[in-house]
Amino acid sequence: MTLAMGSLAFSNPITEDEYSYLREVLLSLNDTQATNPIAEAPAQNVVPYYQTVLGNERLLSEYSHLIDGKRVGIVTNHTGVNSKLERTVDVLSAYPKISLTSIYSPEHGLDGTVAAGKYVESYTDAKLNLPVYSLYGKTRKPSPEMLTNVDVLVFDMQDIGSRTYTYMSTLNYCMIAAKENNKTLIVLDRPNPVGGLNVEGYVLEDKYKTFVGVDNMPMAHGMTAAELAQFFNRNIGCKLEIVPMKNYTRAMVWQDTGLPFVQTSPNIPNIESAFAYMATGIGDGTGLGQGDKFTWVGGKGFNSQTLANALNAYKLPGIVFVPEDKGDKGGVKLQVTDYHSFNPAKTGVYILATANLQKKLTVPVEKNGVIPMFEKNMGGSRFGQDLLNNRSPDQIVKSYSNEVENFKNLRKQYLIYN
Repeated sequence: MTLAMGSLAFSNPITEDEYSYLREVLLSLNDTQATNPIAEAPAQNVVPYYQTVLGNERLLSEYSHLIDGKRVGIVTNHTGVNSKLERTVDVLSAYPKISLTSIYSPEHGLDGTVAAGKYVESYTDAKLNLPVYSLYGKTRKPSPEMLTNVDVLVFDMQDIGSRTYTYMSTLNYCMIAAKENNKTLIVLDRPNPVGGLNVEGYVLEDKYKTFVGVDNMPMAHGMTAAELAQFFNRNIGCKLEIVPMKNYTRAMVWQDTGLPFVQTSPNIPNIESAFAYMATGIGDGTGLGQGDKFTWVGGKGFNSQTLANALNAYKLPGIVFVPEDKGDKGGVKLQVTDYHSFNPAKTGVYILATANLQKKLTVPVEKNGVIPMFEKNMGGSRFGQDLLNNRSPDQIVKSYSNEVENFKNLRKQYLIYN
């Protein structure tokens, strides 16, 4: 089947070459606009005829054999919705060929309103009359008792592409529980909002595996939920099934999918915050912190203009730093000019290292066997040592480049999309 646009015909789904050509055409038609017209446009205005089809939109129409006649538990939250913003849990509840028996919720709870790091309680959903088991309370992995009435677990939650974002940690723990309890886990795939091409940062070391870093990956892994599941499964070996997306390629960022963006957690209300998360949210305990839902970064003792000048001098792709004071703190506002070329995790390295060269940051280090959150987030002590040694951003990026390439070679066998 082909799709027509004037005298042009495109494949359905559109190929990556066709997408690139179409994007160039649209860019040329918008040459008076200073920023990337595709990336900046609201999602509903992005070439609707090749809108990405989510895994949850293919489950009942093409993959129902995976769940028909079974007792189903769903691992989800408020982000588990289709392109019409219908909750997957409601769609499955109304599907007559299965018995939906339980719901499992991650950090922030089923509705996504609980503050970061706060425990979530289990309860019974009054509307669906189903137990909602918290996986961010007394346990972070489904217990055997929680899985008694389940044949298959369905996973549907939106990630934002960072190793430290805990929804994919929940996926990892659920896969382990599925293996331990002889259950099948089905991942309904979703886009990586920041795209599949950005892979950046030190690869996490085994010693630093925690719930904010469950596997040996860089800060930016460049994988979708299903690709991550296949990567995780090299060490877990659970019965894993994938429902892939349609009309999706690695070069796409969220704005290219045509899908509405749903607030993923209290401090990620929009796509701008999702992109800024890895750039500004990694300085825990250093004296440099984020504001304005991750779109500002700064701290006491910094001169906003001096910091902005230094960061802008690097000419990092797709990003401009605007000086902005916040009370007694100096800092910069992130203004993304091209979401396709912007590299959030690499930008975060430049921000921290540059700030450290201007005013010595506090670098949290392990003491008496207690690993600080900074090292947990960084996946090791190496980045902290870089700051203590006053290394430049370029030096830091160069120091992890080989292990990033090794990781990219390792992940190839687990990728689904071109």
